[in-house]
Amino acid sequence: MNSPHHKRILIFLLTSVGLIVLPHSVNIPPALFGFFSLMLGWRFACVWRPQYLPTVRVLFFLTMLALVLLLSQHRHLLGRDAGTNLFILALGLKLLEIKAERDIYLVTYLAFIVAASLFLYEQSLFMAAYILAVCCVLFATLVAINSLQIHTRAALKTATVIVMQAIPLTVIIFILFPRVEAPRWMLFEEKNKAKIGLSDSMEPGSISDLGTSEELVFRVKFTGDIPPPKLRYWRGPVLSYTDGKRWTQVRFKAPVANPSYAGTAYSYTLLMETQEKDWVFGLDLPAQFSNPLVQNGYYQLINLENPHKRAEYQITSYSQYNTGNLTRSEYQTSIQLPREPSDKIKQLVTQLHGFDSKPDALIQQILNHFRQEDFHYTLTPPLMEDNPIDSFLFSTKRGFCSHYASAFVYLMRVAHIPARVVTGYQGGQFNRVGNFLEIRQANAHAWAEVWLENQGWVRVDPTAAIAPERIEQQLNLDQLELGGDIRFDAGDAKQLNWLKQTRQLWENADYQWQRWVVNYDSNNQSDFLSQFGIHDFKTMMQWLMTLVGLMTVILSGFLLYQKKKATDPVLRLYQQFCQKLQAAGLTRTDREGAVDFAHRATTALPEHAEIIEEITTAFIQLRYGRVTTREDFGKFAKLVAGFKLNNRKP
Repeated sequence: MNSPHHKRILIFLLTSVGLIVLPHSVNIPPALFGFFSLMLGWRFACVWRPQYLPTVRVLFFLTMLALVLLLSQHRHLLGRDAGTNLFILALGLKLLEIKAERDIYLVTYLAFIVAASLFLYEQSLFMAAYILAVCCVLFATLVAINSLQIHTRAALKTATVIVMQAIPLTVIIFILFPRVEAPRWMLFEEKNKAKIGLSDSMEPGSISDLGTSEELVFRVKFTGDIPPPKLRYWRGPVLSYTDGKRWTQVRFKAPVANPSYAGTAYSYTLLMETQEKDWVFGLDLPAQFSNPLVQNGYYQLINLENPHKRAEYQITSYSQYNTGNLTRSEYQTSIQLPREPSDKIKQLVTQLHGFDSKPDALIQQILNHFRQEDFHYTLTPPLMEDNPIDSFLFSTKRGFCSHYASAFVYLMRVAHIPARVVTGYQGGQFNRVGNFLEIRQANAHAWAEVWLENQGWVRVDPTAAIAPERIEQQLNLDQLELGGDIRFDAGDAKQLNWLKQTRQLWENADYQWQRWVVNYDSNNQSDFLSQFGIHDFKTMMQWLMTLVGLMTVILSGFLLYQKKKATDPVLRLYQQFCQKLQAAGLTRTDREGAVDFAHRATTALPEHAEIIEEITTAFIQLRYGRVTTREDFGKFAKLVAGFKLNNRKP
């Protein structure tokens, strides 16, 4: 392994391994990633200083240390994270054992497994392209070992060509091979992984923490009209109980009433990203939805299957609806207060005619109060640890959506009017390229619902009273910073610059990748193939075998029926040498080897025997030798160029 040829292969392989494990730096604990980095750096140094390779005892100690580190982080060896980390540590240790070509093969195959494990964490189009690129680099390592293409560019070119030739077969197998869903008991879920998102409770600061996050939550593609920004309320958890600081869900088993719907029906396909909860955020208010979704007593959509899996749903919603009458338990829950309200609160409700006017009149009075008094919308309000409602209404008067929604609901309840807080998302960035909406964590929002006679639950958004641009326009995520000024843009109407156009083009490509590749499960496969008349397993297998066989024949014909041409510069120079001998009446047959041809040529041209043998020896070394250099090729080229014959024939 000390020859220049093998050193180049080692450097090539170690670089490939480093590129493969690099994305895992955000997935594995720092201690384990640091251990692997140490092993990789150690092996890099030993390319030039092989005497520093560890002994068997040192390797045993490092292996025990790796196991201790692994168990200290996971306490077991099962599950996605523990299994991935085990492979990465094994790969790092195996790097120190590379002493022969056999070890290079083992490391390469293990690196392929680690590369595939990246899909367990991220299935984006960028990650797929990255993994394909590093796998081409790994495959080039095998090409360099099994052929004499010692130059990096040549090995990469050959590996890329082979991979590209395999893509048509891969596509056919992907589309037609039966999709097998893993049993539930085989899924090792990592429950200890916290994920950013809405929770089933709310207190000042909870939504502010999400306000600057660009993490994608879901994407929506409408089949018809797209609702205007002011109607883009995506319903999530409904919070009815409060202790004065925190608002939480009340999990009662009330049946879902059948609301009456009116106005425009918005039909759309919603692609949810993976999340910790089983919530699906339908446009307020969902009326029809596909399995496995159900609707709870708060008209919130719940996923009955695995919520940790990216999934797509067909939903129809209406912006105008009537939820009907309240049950007794709903009424009691919706007027609940933790304690007797303060005198200031009572005076404010009296001043707003909350005890002697109709509910809809009080709603307008409270909204006017927010508009006319010195209230401000900000993501960085002052702390309000004690009596947050009183502090917000009479002291700070600064807050974001959760402050306004909770204060509004509290005032309505003081007037004995049923009200509750609804959390979810509002708005969404419109992608012109793909014609869909992207909803991110920065769109997290809270609003209120008030129950009115003959109308049912009616949405009221107090934030719209103090900051209507938050509802009518989109947050400028590129310039949004916690503690800085909140900026908005017109979103749909604003002309996009080239940078945003490029970004939307990429996001559309990723959206299509998620829909048609990552989310291509057994149900989607059945729907897709049924369009071509493939409805059963037998027909699917017939199509699969037919297309695979046809593609194999096409690729084989392409490889075998190519015009014979010498792309190898060594072979091309040797053919020039043979053409010079042909001028003297010496023609090399197809079955005649270089040595036999040289023997016949030296017999016919004894005066040129020395140069003929020298050229033949150099050709065999360059063509079939294990180790060659650029200097060897240059010498061979000079010999061929300087070879000349007399015009006479033997």
